[in-house]
Amino acid sequence: MTPLDINASPPQTPDNPDALLVARAVAGDQSAYELLVIKYQRRVERLIGRMVRDVDLVEDIAQETFLRAYRALHQFRGDAQFYTWLYRIAVNTAKMFLLELKRDRSFTEASMPPADDENETFYARHEPSTDETPESVMAAKEIAVAVNAALEALPPDLKQAITLREMDGMSYEDIAALMNCPMGTVRSRIFRAREAISAKVKPMLEKQTGKRW
Repeated sequence: MTPLDINASPPQTPDNPDALLVARAVAGDQSAYELLVIKYQRRVERLIGRMVRDVDLVEDIAQETFLRAYRALHQFRGDAQFYTWLYRIAVNTAKMFLLELKRDRSFTEASMPPADDENETFYARHEPSTDETPESVMAAKEIAVAVNAALEALPPDLKQAITLREMDGMSYEDIAALMNCPMGTVRSRIFRAREAISAKVKPMLEKQTGKRW
C-alpha cells in the first residue's frame, strides 16, 4: 500500500475518517478508495439486494455503483456522510438497471424484488422467542407478511425514512441529509410509519394469547 502523505490533503477530523480516504483517492491513491469499497461493499450489496433478487445482478450493480462513485468522487464535498452520498448512487444505479431490464424482452421474475414472504427484514424480531411450534412458526410468518405489506403500503417518504432507520441503521442526522429535510420531519415520518405498521400488526398479536413476542 502506498504510504500516506499527511501534507497532501486538508486536515482530517477524527470523527469522519472517510473524508481522509476520499481526499487520498481524489489525489490518486487508489488503495484509499479500495479501503472504502471494502468498508461499504456489504452494506451496498444488502441495499441493492432489497431492490433486486438475482445474486449476479446485485454484484453487477454494486460494481457499477462503486465505479460511478469513483468517477464522481471529486464532487463529494463532505456535506453529508460518505455512505449517505454512496447510498444515493447505489439506489439510482439499481433503478437504472431495473429500468433497462424491463425494456429487455429477456427480463424474468428472477430480477424482481422478492415477494413479501421471502423478504428478510428487521421485522424478524417479531418471531416468537419461545420454543417453536408449527403454530408459532405459522403465526410468525403471517405477522412478517403483514408487516412487510404494511411497509409497502406506506407513502414513499414514510417508507424511505423507516427503511433507512431500521434496515440501514442510519442516524436521524444522516437520514435528514439524505432526504433533504429537517431532522424533526424525519422523526415525525418514522413515528408515523411505526404507528401505521403497528396498527396493522397489533390485532394479529392480540390473537396470540399466552405468547410473548
